[in-house]
Amino acid sequence: MRAMKFFHAFALATLSLTGATLAHAQAVSNAPQQSCSIGTASGVAGAASSMSEYLALPERDRYKYFSDHQIECDVTDDGRAKKCVGLINLRNDKVSVYDDSDSVTTTVVAKIELEHGTFPAIIVVRKQDIKCED
Repeated sequence: MRAMKFFHAFALATLSLTGATLAHAQAVSNAPQQSCSIGTASGVAGAASSMSEYLALPERDRYKYFSDHQIECDVTDDGRAKKCVGLINLRNDKVSVYDDSDSVTTTVVAKIELEHGTFPAIIVVRKQDIKCED
C-alpha cells in the first residue's frame, strides 16, 4: 500500500514537471524574435501613440484610420524628423533598431518621406514586420 502511495505521488510530480516544461517551451516559442541592430521593415509604422490607436482598432477600421492619419513631423535644422504623429507604410525599408518598445512593437530609426524630402525619424514598427539582417 505504501508503495502505491509513493507511485501516485511520483506520477503526480512527473505530470506537474512535464506540464511546467511544456508551458515553458510554449512561452519560449511565443517569445518575440531575437533583437538585432539592423533590419528591414514592411507594413504600417509610425508614432507610438498613433500605432497604439491603430492596433487597438478592429481590423475593419484600420484602413480608414491609416488613410486619415498620414505621418507628419517637424524637421530640425540638422535634418532630422521629430515630434512625429500619424502613420506610414514601410516597404522593405532599411531600419536601425533603437529599442524594444513593448511586447508588440519595436522602436526603430527609418528614413521617411515627408513634404520637404526624406528624413530619419524615430518610429515604431510591429515586431512581426521586422526582419533582422545581422
